Amino acid sequence: MALPPLLHLDGIKLTFGGTPLLQGVELSVLPGDRIALVGRNGSGKSTLLKIAAGIVEPDSGEVFRKPGATIRYLAQEPDFGDAPSVEAYVAAGLGPADDPYRVTRCIDALGLDPNARPSDLSGGEARRAALARVLAPEPDIILLDEPTNHLDLPTIEWLEDEVRSLRSAIVVISHDRRFLEKTTAATVWIDRGGARRINEGFGAFEAWRDKTLEEEERDMQKMDRKIVREEHWLRYGVSARRTRNQRRLGELHAMRADRKSTRRAVGMVDMTAGETRESGKLVIEAEHIAKAYGDRVLVEDFSMRILRGDRVGFVGPNGAGKTTLLKMLIGETQPDSGKVKLGTNLDLAFLDQKRASLNDTASVAENLTDGRGDQVMVNGEPRHVAGYLKDFLFQPEQIRTPVGNLSGGERARLLLAKTMATPANFLVLDEPTNDLDMETLDLLQELIANYPGTVLLVSHDRDFLDRTVTSVVTPDAEGKWIEYAGGYSDMLIQRRSDAKAARGTLGSERQAGKPAKGGRNHDLTGASKMAMTAKPAATGVAKLSFKQKFALESLPKTIATLEKEIAALETEMADPLLFSKNPSRFSKLADKLDAKRGELAKAENEWLELEVLKAEMEA
Repeated sequence: MALPPLLHLDGIKLTFGGTPLLQGVELSVLPGDRIALVGRNGSGKSTLLKIAAGIVEPDSGEVFRKPGATIRYLAQEPDFGDAPSVEAYVAAGLGPADDPYRVTRCIDALGLDPNARPSDLSGGEARRAALARVLAPEPDIILLDEPTNHLDLPTIEWLEDEVRSLRSAIVVISHDRRFLEKTTAATVWIDRGGARRINEGFGAFEAWRDKTLEEEERDMQKMDRKIVREEHWLRYGVSARRTRNQRRLGELHAMRADRKSTRRAVGMVDMTAGETRESGKLVIEAEHIAKAYGDRVLVEDFSMRILRGDRVGFVGPNGAGKTTLLKMLIGETQPDSGKVKLGTNLDLAFLDQKRASLNDTASVAENLTDGRGDQVMVNGEPRHVAGYLKDFLFQPEQIRTPVGNLSGGERARLLLAKTMATPANFLVLDEPTNDLDMETLDLLQELIANYPGTVLLVSHDRDFLDRTVTSVVTPDAEGKWIEYAGGYSDMLIQRRSDAKAARGTLGSERQAGKPAKGGRNHDLTGASKMAMTAKPAATGVAKLSFKQKFALESLPKTIATLEKEIAALETEMADPLLFSKNPSRFSKLADKLDAKRGELAKAENEWLELEVLKAEMEA
C-alpha cells in the first residue's frame, strides 16, 4: 500500500500579469523522496517552492500538507531577523521534539562560530548558517533553493553526505549537476507553466528532456502540415455538403487556436565572446610570490607560468585566498614579495562574482552600453541592444527595466552579456556559474572550452571545472598552492596517489619512531573536508569535531575490513577457470573489486588527513 503524501500541490495556478507563470502544476512529496526541481531561470521553480512552504499563495489550486508534518525552507537570501548570534538563529528553527544537540553538531560541522553576530557574516558564512537552521531539526520535508550557492567544495561535499543520510524528504533547486546527481532520485521539470515528473534522479533527466522536446517538435510540425492541408482543402476543395464543410472549418479554427496558444520551448542563449588581437605566447609568469594579511598567510612562495590558450581553474575553501591569488596574477593586487610578469597584447575581460559592475538603478540597456546610446559593439560590429540582449533571452520589455528588479539568474545573464561584448583575449571569471540555469551553463562551458584566448576561472562547480579547464590550482597547506593537470576529477586522482604514498611514508616513519614529515597534500574526503573551513574554538585551541573524532576512531576498522574483502575477491578471481566457466560471475567480481578498492582509497585518504590534522592541532 502506497504511503500518503506529506505534501501535495494540485492544479496550482499563479500569474503575475500576462502569461501565467504556473498553470495546473502538480507536485507530490512522499516520505523519503529526493526530488530535483529543474527548469529555466524564470520558469517558476522558486515560486513553486515558496508555495509549498506556505510563503506564497497561488491564484487557484489545492495545497495539502499532512497534519503535524514539519517543513523547513532554505531561501536564496536568508533573513536573520534580530537574532543575537549564529547559535540563537539556528536554535530558533528547532521544534519542541527536536534534539538541541544537532544545533551544536551542525554549527561545528559547517565551521561556524556560534557566538558570531549574523550581521557580520560573509556570504558563504550566512549560507552555512541558514543551512544549519534548516538541517538541525531533521524535519519531515526540507525545501532547498540553490543550497550550494556561495559554498566552497568541502562544504558542498559535506552537504551531499548529510542530505543522503537524512530521513527527511528533500526537494532541491540547484544548478550544480554533480550535487543533484548524487542526492536525487526523482526529477520534476517546470517548463512553460507546467510540471512533468520522472521517477529517476537528475542523472537521467537531460536525455529524457531532450527526447521530450524532440517529440514535441515533431508533433508541432505534424500539426503545421495538417493546418496547411486543411487550408488548401477549404480554398480549392469541393463546396458541396455545406454542413460537413462548416464542421471542418470549425476544426481548422480550433487547430489554429491550439497552435497559437501552444507555448514553444524557450530558446537557447546565443553566446559569443568578443574577439580581439592575439596575445603573446606568454600570458603570465609569477615567480615566488607571497601575500599575507597580518599573521594570516594566504599565498606563500608560489610560482607559475600561464601560456596563451591555457584554461586554469582555482578551487579551495572560502577564505583560502583564491580571489587574492587571482588578483595578484592579473596585476590588480601587488604581492608582498616575488614578482609577476604580464605578457604582451593582453586585453582583459573580468567577470566579478559580486556583480559590482552592474548599476542597480540604471536600466538593462544602460548597464550594457554604459549609457552611451542604444548600440553595443560586438566583434567590431554595432548591434542594437534589443537584438543583442535577445541572444541572452531578455524580452524587449525588459530592456528599460532597472537592474535592481531583475532576478539573480537575469543579473547573471546580463553580466555575461556585458563581459562577452568586451573585446578580449584574456577572460577572468570569478564564480561565473552562480544563479545560471543549466542550459546557459552548457553554452558557457562550450564557449570557454573553445575559447582561443586564455581563461582564469574561480568556481566551486565540479562538473563545470571538469568540462572547461586544462589545469587546477588548489591549496595544499596554509599559503601553499599546487597546480594539477586536467580538471577537478583529475586533480582528485592525483591527490589520492600523493596521499597513498604519503601514508606509506607516514606509517614507516612512525614504526621507526620518527615524526611525520610534510604538510597536507591529500584528497579531502568525508569528515576531514570540514577541517579546512573549521574555526578555532572559543578557548583559542583548535579541536576536532565530534564527527571527525568518530571517523578517526572507526576508520582503521573500516580499512581492515575492506582489505580483507579485497583479498577474498582477489583470491576468488585468481581461479584461472573462473572466466571460462562463469563469465558473468567474473564480471561481477571485477566490478565489486574496483568499487572496494575505491572505498579503501577513500578511507585511507580520510584517515591520513585526520591523523595529520590531529598532529598539527596537538603541536
